[in-house]
Amino acid sequence: MPFSEDAPLVNATITESSVPASQHHTSHNGEKQTFHIGTRQSILARVQADLVLQALKQAWPSCHFEVHAMSTTGDNNQKTALHKFNEKALWTQELEVLLQNGELDLIVHSLKDMPTQLPIDCQLGAVTKRGDARDALVIKPGLAAKCKSLADLPEGSVVGTSSLRRRAQLKRHYTHLKFADIRGNIGTRLAKLDNPDSEYSATILAAAGLQRVGMTNRITSYLTKEEGGMLHAVGQGALGIETRKDDTRTAELLGRINDEATMRQILVERSLMRTLEGGCSVPIGVETEWVSRVGVLDSSGGIGTRPKADYHKASGVAENGESSGNGYVSRDGAAVEVDVYATDELIMRALVVSLDGDEVAETEARRRILSREDADEFGWEVAQILVKKGADRILQAISLNRGIIGGQDGA
Repeated sequence: MPFSEDAPLVNATITESSVPASQHHTSHNGEKQTFHIGTRQSILARVQADLVLQALKQAWPSCHFEVHAMSTTGDNNQKTALHKFNEKALWTQELEVLLQNGELDLIVHSLKDMPTQLPIDCQLGAVTKRGDARDALVIKPGLAAKCKSLADLPEGSVVGTSSLRRRAQLKRHYTHLKFADIRGNIGTRLAKLDNPDSEYSATILAAAGLQRVGMTNRITSYLTKEEGGMLHAVGQGALGIETRKDDTRTAELLGRINDEATMRQILVERSLMRTLEGGCSVPIGVETEWVSRVGVLDSSGGIGTRPKADYHKASGVAENGESSGNGYVSRDGAAVEVDVYATDELIMRALVVSLDGDEVAETEARRRILSREDADEFGWEVAQILVKKGADRILQAISLNRGIIGGQDGA
């Protein structure tokens, strides 16, 4: 059933509790411990908070949880283009005040909206397993039958997006298109697109958001570096949980739902952005993926359409040794399904592109990531490569007026 992001939002606290299963995590007087979860008021934000809530209830059935939804600066101003704000914490600041005051124990964020520089007493406490990191193209219903990609759109078609990252990359590859700002929640933007009298022929949204609110059917195509020339935002598709640094009680709680592979992947991306001092208003795009291997010692072939060599340069299977899905190898002319194992080697593709799409600094690198420290260092190293290729000049031209990497001696 489709969600309407324009539906009335509930201001009251949403209380959720689970059935007691043990006496662990109870207070000294025998009552269940209560944890307060903060989130934004949009339907997508509440759906995402519920995903974390359900994971916590399963991991800690003896605890009690309350979800508190509130509006933020970014929610309250739905007209100004994102890049015109002078705030890095558009979606987080009001919630962080409540976290610092102790009124909240944790905040659930879309990680792509979470600043890389957090308040000094706060931290990224956990991330859940990453969803779909790709961007998604949504074409106006009247054009969707004959247009299946950005290249198919007629000359002069208007793509609605307020993201400088998306707009700059699109200008680089699709010179026949025009662009216009479009703001609002998912439902609002789709309504603007679907209006027969609107100027928009298409819009681009995060695939994970559409999937989480049951609107996958609106996706015309997915965008990646290989398909559409689009690298996604730092942290896209992942949910981050912010906590106070001194809150050991909540740290123990989150230990059971944190996905360490996603955490390290995210830390690489956030380290890159932090080193470049970028935010959601800067055209920085990334793609990261763990190198996959067929089986543990399999050397018989590649997966999908990629050459075998791409899957056999890895250093070893990841520490948990878990299968990351199914793949296919060719044996005796037949496709055979096998387990695909994620290794501890991460590939990162990253770029910084000028607003007009004419200048770009881009690179691809790989490294074994055995710890969070390794992840932080890798992101910093990739940022340095981009700077050597001109990323600092591009960012300075966008008037960020920040020193890039200068004076830094580590991540």
